[in-house]
Amino acid sequence: MANATAIIVSASLLGMVWALFQFVLVSRIPVRSEGISDSTGLVSGSNDEATTRRLNEIYTAIYEGAESFLRAEYAICAWFILVFSIIILLLVTWGTSDWARGLFTALSFVLGACTSILSGYLGMKVAVYSNVRTTVSAQKSGWTLCFNTAFRAGAVMGFALCGLGIFMLYISLLAFRIHYPDPEQWIYLTECLTGYGLGGSSIAMFGRVGGGIYTKAADVGADLVGKVVHGIPEDDPRNPATIADNVGDNVGDVAGMGSDLFGSFAEATCAALVLGSSIGMSGGWDAMVFPVTVSAVGIFVCLICSFIATDIKPVKKESDVEMALKVQLISTTILMIPAVWLASVTFLPGEFQLRATVGLDVVTLHPWQATLCVVMGAVGGLTIGLITEYYTSHSYRPVRELADSCKTGAATNMIYGIALGYKSAIIPVLVLAVVIYGSFAIADMYGVSLAAIGFLSNLATGLTIDVYGPVCDNAGGIAEMAELDPYVREKTDALDAAGNTTAAIGKGFAIGSAALVSLALFGAFVTRIRHASNDALFQDGVNMLQPITFAFLIIGGMIPFAFAALTMKSVGVAAMEMVMEVQRQFDEKPHLLDANPTERPDYDACIAISTKASLKEMIPPGAMVIFTPLLTGILFGVYAVSGLLVGSLIAAVQLAVSMSNSGGAWDNAKKYIEKASPDSDLKGKGSDVHKAAVVGDTVGDPFKDTSGPALNIVMKLMAVLSLVFADTFYAVKGGAGFFQL
Repeated sequence: MANATAIIVSASLLGMVWALFQFVLVSRIPVRSEGISDSTGLVSGSNDEATTRRLNEIYTAIYEGAESFLRAEYAICAWFILVFSIIILLLVTWGTSDWARGLFTALSFVLGACTSILSGYLGMKVAVYSNVRTTVSAQKSGWTLCFNTAFRAGAVMGFALCGLGIFMLYISLLAFRIHYPDPEQWIYLTECLTGYGLGGSSIAMFGRVGGGIYTKAADVGADLVGKVVHGIPEDDPRNPATIADNVGDNVGDVAGMGSDLFGSFAEATCAALVLGSSIGMSGGWDAMVFPVTVSAVGIFVCLICSFIATDIKPVKKESDVEMALKVQLISTTILMIPAVWLASVTFLPGEFQLRATVGLDVVTLHPWQATLCVVMGAVGGLTIGLITEYYTSHSYRPVRELADSCKTGAATNMIYGIALGYKSAIIPVLVLAVVIYGSFAIADMYGVSLAAIGFLSNLATGLTIDVYGPVCDNAGGIAEMAELDPYVREKTDALDAAGNTTAAIGKGFAIGSAALVSLALFGAFVTRIRHASNDALFQDGVNMLQPITFAFLIIGGMIPFAFAALTMKSVGVAAMEMVMEVQRQFDEKPHLLDANPTERPDYDACIAISTKASLKEMIPPGAMVIFTPLLTGILFGVYAVSGLLVGSLIAAVQLAVSMSNSGGAWDNAKKYIEKASPDSDLKGKGSDVHKAAVVGDTVGDPFKDTSGPALNIVMKLMAVLSLVFADTFYAVKGGAGFFQL
């Protein structure tokens, strides 16, 4: 009979090997410009030397810009890791009176942070390496090659991150088990591992916020001066901010997003392990690590389903692109159902016990209940994703109504877009409510954590699709800057349009999973406080009508709005600098706007502005999220932290959904107008209707790519940080806090 360790380790190694294989397939495509031909292969035929040189120049400029930013960002993160690991070591040791637990928690924090950095950096390298090859592939006739190139680039990131994340987490578990060999001690083992989730989420915060500010400052600056004022196309090589914009796609949409989803996986697993640590006493090691087994099984499922897009039903025409990506999400979700059931009956005993989160009861569970919780999460995630698609794709009525609103100007576009975002939150929140109630009723708070694992069970596929979008976006930008034939840009735009929709679906998954992860982490926090206080606190749950709890419930609800305000303003400040720099260059070099200019813009000046602004502006929002729960717990106690976490969770979910969907809808409304002919109602590209849509898209950029996605991390990071320092909070006057209010 197979044991869980064999499945988990083999799945993680397979994920990394498969990622390497996908990278080799992409690397076989040479960076060489060639005309369209059915008979000419990629490795033979004529070679346009001037265009090839230009492609390599652009590729090198994007690579160097992304590399320099990430090096600067990760240098700051390295200092943060060093300082905060010492804080963890000292505070956890003081709170638990156990140097081993303090040391192991600090080590797992460092490991999680370094894995998150490696994930983001790897994603950036692969995306930059692949985008120019997608451009070259788009020069060929047909759609299969260019789609497969971008899809495989995403698969490198998806499978490498999942394989690496599972491997590092499980090796840490096995190492800590040497010190905690008895099942009664495994609760300490899982508590030490919570540092892994905190490390991943901390770096994700800086990656998402820093990368988001970088990419949107460049994007907004390039759009306002280039498209709105001077009427030049997007990614036109005459625009000084265009290289910075393409760099931003890699550092924000790929590196930042990769760190974010790695953090979700790490935190969901840590929460499930803490909540299910008592299972080990009745079910053994394999039963306790069941959440990790589910993630490992997900790698096998995602790998099998990836063949549908590249080999079984390859993309042969434009209309196939969006369907191919959607089929990936649907097929992996469907196949996960029997796979999880098989894993549960194999690795869980026929009956096992779990301590209830609230009260003194012992809950008796069976494999079918664990399976049902995971399946509820997976299906709930898919439902939220498809609802997100309905509100953000121009194939459906909401975005088409939004496009129509541009006929009367930017103001009505803004009103419609904000209303669309608010309305789009209704069904996802109801779905989350059903999943939370159902999973809790079936298997207590452990069921909620399994539902969160279910949301992320097809993470390799979700990441593949998420990275696919920025790669296609960059490929189109490179085609425009290299002045390739217009049909190349049309093809990459079609690939990117599908990527935009599926990216919105991915954000829906991420937000939904973040909500469940945060709730599961809150449950783990309550469990840990009960353990630390020998059931003196939280035995009967959290009473929200206690004055200190309710007061901090209101404060917690304010945190996401304060965070969104800081990040939105940061984009605005950086974008203003970018606008002034771009306009300065146009004023000093008026010939840049000629149809065939003889001089090149100063791209480096714009890259420097985005880098400096993002590194400076990412500190305040990150510090607010990290230090708010830490100071609340130490000064005001565990009841105040409970209110803070619940308030921030409730507000962040609604705000994240509405901001992400408003931004996605504005973007696709603009693309829908661009596809219209000049004699239609929408007038097409360059018209006043289009200019109104560009304003909406510009406002929506920080909504969907900076503040909205980063709100996922706000709720997760505050919850996991409270979990890590739970014993420290209890050690301050029995959990009452320094002020004992």
